[in-house]
Amino acid sequence: MANLLPSSVTDGQRSHDDTDNDVSDAAVEFEHNGAASPLSIKTHRPLLFHKIHNQTSILALLTSDSKIYAGTQSGDLLVWSLETFELLSSIHAHKSSVLCLNLSADGTLLFTSAGDAIVNVWSTSTQRRLYSIYSKYDVGDVFCVAYSSDLQTVYLGAQNTSIQWYSLAQRDVRPPPDPTSHPSYRNHRFFDSKGPTGVSTPRPSSGAGLCALGGQDLEIHKDHIVQYAHYGYVYCMLLARGLSSDHGDPEILISGGGDGTVKLWSLQVGGDGAITRPISLENGDESVLSMALDGTVLYCGRSEGNFDVWDLDTRQLIRTVQAHDADILTLAVGHGLLFTGASNGISKLFNSLHESNNRWKAHEHLILASFVSSYHDRDIYVTGGNDGSIAIWDISECVKRPKKGLDIGNEQLLQSLAKLVSFRTVSSRPEYAQDCRRGASYLKNLFKGLGAETELFNTDDNRNPIVFARFKANVKKRSRGKTVLFYGHYDVVAADDKEQTWKTPPFELSGENGYLYGRGVSDNKGPVLAALYAVADIVAGQQLGSDIIFLIEGEEESGSRGFRKAISENKYIIGAVDWILLANSYWLNDDIPCLTYGLRGVIRATIEVKSERPDLHSGVDGSHFISEALKDLIALLATLTAPDGKVAIPGFYDKIPPMTKYEKERYQVISETLIRQNPELGDIQNLADSFKARWREPSLTIHRVRTSGPPNSSIISRAATADLSIRLVPNQTTETVEKALQKTLEKAFHRLDSANELAIRFENQAEPWLGDPTNEIFRTLEEAIMDVWKPLRSPRRQSSVSTTKRPLKDLSNGIKSPKLSPVTSSTLSSGSGNLSKEIAETSENGRSVPRQSPAQRPLYIREGGSIPAIRFLEQEFNAPAAHLPCGQASDSAHLDNERMRLLNLYSSRKIFKKVFQELPYR
Repeated sequence: MANLLPSSVTDGQRSHDDTDNDVSDAAVEFEHNGAASPLSIKTHRPLLFHKIHNQTSILALLTSDSKIYAGTQSGDLLVWSLETFELLSSIHAHKSSVLCLNLSADGTLLFTSAGDAIVNVWSTSTQRRLYSIYSKYDVGDVFCVAYSSDLQTVYLGAQNTSIQWYSLAQRDVRPPPDPTSHPSYRNHRFFDSKGPTGVSTPRPSSGAGLCALGGQDLEIHKDHIVQYAHYGYVYCMLLARGLSSDHGDPEILISGGGDGTVKLWSLQVGGDGAITRPISLENGDESVLSMALDGTVLYCGRSEGNFDVWDLDTRQLIRTVQAHDADILTLAVGHGLLFTGASNGISKLFNSLHESNNRWKAHEHLILASFVSSYHDRDIYVTGGNDGSIAIWDISECVKRPKKGLDIGNEQLLQSLAKLVSFRTVSSRPEYAQDCRRGASYLKNLFKGLGAETELFNTDDNRNPIVFARFKANVKKRSRGKTVLFYGHYDVVAADDKEQTWKTPPFELSGENGYLYGRGVSDNKGPVLAALYAVADIVAGQQLGSDIIFLIEGEEESGSRGFRKAISENKYIIGAVDWILLANSYWLNDDIPCLTYGLRGVIRATIEVKSERPDLHSGVDGSHFISEALKDLIALLATLTAPDGKVAIPGFYDKIPPMTKYEKERYQVISETLIRQNPELGDIQNLADSFKARWREPSLTIHRVRTSGPPNSSIISRAATADLSIRLVPNQTTETVEKALQKTLEKAFHRLDSANELAIRFENQAEPWLGDPTNEIFRTLEEAIMDVWKPLRSPRRQSSVSTTKRPLKDLSNGIKSPKLSPVTSSTLSSGSGNLSKEIAETSENGRSVPRQSPAQRPLYIREGGSIPAIRFLEQEFNAPAAHLPCGQASDSAHLDNERMRLLNLYSSRKIFKKVFQELPYR
């Protein structure tokens, strides 16, 4: 599985956690959103196991196997035992605040940086200073330091926006530094400035300002400096591996600055460890104040209280989470969890889905440093603040792994999806029949492994089997509820990729920019597995109150061949059904969730005109005595539609029901909402009319015309064939329209008095479906959607195209004005990106802050497409159906580069879980 993103939601979208208001040491609010994760987060706060007090602020922290190291505002380096928390050592390490601590990979060297522009290197065994590293230039505070054990090189990030480095391997071959260039001897720009008399305050005698004497002084060479590494202070740095395909897996230096940018620096191997070729990761201009690395996932804490989640494999922003109402000064990762510490003293715990399940008041004021570690059997989270205390939190219960069989995280969902996508389950191609059966068998075994009773229903003519699965209710826990049937399909349309237009191989699941790519990932394998794992979550918690049945067919993309007969024959196994749910379509755009309550039906037909004579040469045999098959076919096709595009079959529109008041209101809401998001869509009424034409009016489409004979311009074809489809709406039936179509064509052909023959074949059909958007299943879905898809804060996209309407030109010659361009799925998706509108209001201090809009109610839509099984299932089981679109308009289902956003996949799982829990009791 290539480039599959970590289990998180994507594409740079920003989500909201609760604010930090009204959280005290004694009062903790908890959130539970029903999502499974690799680690089960308990709904209680970490236990304050021990607290260490100090007279000054704790600015830096780290732990080793047995010790806690802390850097203080007074310049001290303090060391405590992790076992007994006794103070082992106190060293006056710097003449100014210790801002950063770093431990070498083997734990033998400790690096401290401070506001005195010096980096000190200490032996962890003797606690003696080994080296003092400094620059001859005025760098100001050294906010961060990193050490590459491979290159024996120290890197520092400074207040003067530079990154500098020193190779300890060259310390004995470099010329000795000039003692007068040491920062302790330099004039300070502010404190040593001359007063009104032109005289500065006398400095102390030589050496009086030095502290932590001992060790070797090392001066950074002027060529080992990158000036303006950031256009702001360099606040944090990390070293990472596993981000390069180069031989040897070299380290990468990651830096974050006050310019809001994260940079990835290559390190020169075999030289002095110079940093080169920076790659910038940008997401706004809020300062990057802290960073934490979990594998190849980088977390960046920013001012204004949000943190970014970057996938370093693809160098793409996965998500931005608004975690606090204050600056995030420190981040820590461990045990599959992320801990944030803010300038208001609040600490939060996030699981692998970046959901905040826990928050508490860790310090009275600023949380300045933190670290996650383990000691013996205890998992701990250590925090330090400007209240002069170090808090050791026992998080063992928070990260305690559940019993075997309950670990059903999104990683497992992604692994299953990758495997299912790898099967080329193309139902229209006989050469893929074996792959289709293998895919069905895999799905059956997956259902079984997650606790379902399973069976494969065979279909006629050796078509692809139907996967049947039943999750039985846990009647011991609750009274038995109503049975829900979920319908989906595992077959896909072809993806040959002969033109190599796919970004990645279509049958290999891959991740990029927060999306999963692969044939079937959106239609319909992703939604099917989201529903499956939602039920698995409930089963694992022994909370399933009703039977949940799955019918996953393998012929949907080929007209559901054999589905009806197989279901009817096995109805005694399926049993009674109360509700039907499916998820086999997409939103109107990329931003707003939808619920589908109507689908058009379809009739697919082939019209063939042929003669018994062979193909002829038009120059040799062409004349008005020849009844040309293609001419006849074109004449027949011309009788089926009027000049305005309407279907010309007699009585075709007679039974279409008029629009109700409530339906008109829905079209108005849809159009107003979309225009508000994207004014480029034009006029509200035109948009509404476009949806009405696509959803509630029937249509006829001629797909292709084929002729016999070689493809040259001189042939009179013996036969001509046309493929067409008719989309039907409620009150039209496939049987009635088929008869009317056949009668119309035969009557028109008779008028031609042709010597040719006419043949009409009907390939497959689907009845139209219209659900009741006011019933309990739709109400349950709406509530779940509004709970899961909370508003996402995002800036409005500014259009570069004028939205001012131009008046239509008055054509005095009588020619009609051209039609307005119809709105299509491509125009709707291309205008997406403007998430829930952000409204600014001004606070008392004059600073603009965003005001959260209410939860977005889903749009109730009908669709122009067809799903053969849905109306049949309603009639067969006498149960109402509802349709939950999971994907976005830009998912490119049936097209190249089909995709599904991770956020949509995970959110769909949450929605299904809520619906499967609540709907049986409605």
